[in-house]
Amino acid sequence: MAHGAAQAIGAAPAGDLWSVATSSAPGAWIVRPEVVAPLLIVAGAYTVGWWQLRRRGGVVSGWRVAAAAGGLLSALVALSSPVDRLAHASFAAHMTQHLLLIVGAAPLLLLANPFAALCWALPGPIRARAGRLLRPGTALRALWSGLTIAWIAWLAHVATIWLWHLPSAYDLAVADRVVHDVEHLVFFGTAVLFWWPVVDPAPRLRAATGYGVRVVYLVLAALQGAFLGLLLAMSRETWYRSYPSAEDQSLGGLMMWGIGGAADMLGVLIVVGCYLRAQDGEANEPSPRD
Repeated sequence: MAHGAAQAIGAAPAGDLWSVATSSAPGAWIVRPEVVAPLLIVAGAYTVGWWQLRRRGGVVSGWRVAAAAGGLLSALVALSSPVDRLAHASFAAHMTQHLLLIVGAAPLLLLANPFAALCWALPGPIRARAGRLLRPGTALRALWSGLTIAWIAWLAHVATIWLWHLPSAYDLAVADRVVHDVEHLVFFGTAVLFWWPVVDPAPRLRAATGYGVRVVYLVLAALQGAFLGLLLAMSRETWYRSYPSAEDQSLGGLMMWGIGGAADMLGVLIVVGCYLRAQDGEANEPSPRD
């Protein structure tokens, strides 16, 4: 079977490789160097940086290491597992890919707070140069600070979701491997922007977004996701030429509504918990008169 698949790929024109790859061995994992190599590099750098921090007396919480592993695994499953093959034939599988990137990989990697570990993985001169690029007043810091303002990050993320779910854009992504990869990069990138004000990882570019603002931010995100998901689920006609099954589209829409909304509501609960813990900490601080 493997030999036959190899012959098919070898005989296929360059433009048909995506079709051959998605039609053969649907249960097999896809080894894509352009996906696996960056994930391995990030995992290795994080491990080296974590070890360097531990050597110097720094502390990296075990749950943050677990979050980093979970984020990298989510990206790997989304892009290199059988899900990637099934996404060519199933809207629900394609939605699974997006959810793994948006509510799995992006927030987990931010919760890992990897900046310090990744910096310590760099050679000294490069680490110093990276530090200079992120100093207050630099163009890179100003750009990232602007992109992670709550309302800008929210609009960028929501606009990305709605625009990529337009039939013309979605069908093009299914039909073309390069466009499909661009779609995933954009989803992941704007998801990082979206979760940044909520998680508030290092490097901290401004004062933390208020707890109340974070709650409203997440609730509004859940509402717009639910609206799009329900539009897909309740539509009597299929939106996409690539996915002719109405039941498949309904399942994908329900996944967007249910899983996406659940992730946002979990974020709300965590934010509220952090607020209550902060309030308890302030209440337990000794007053100046004590």
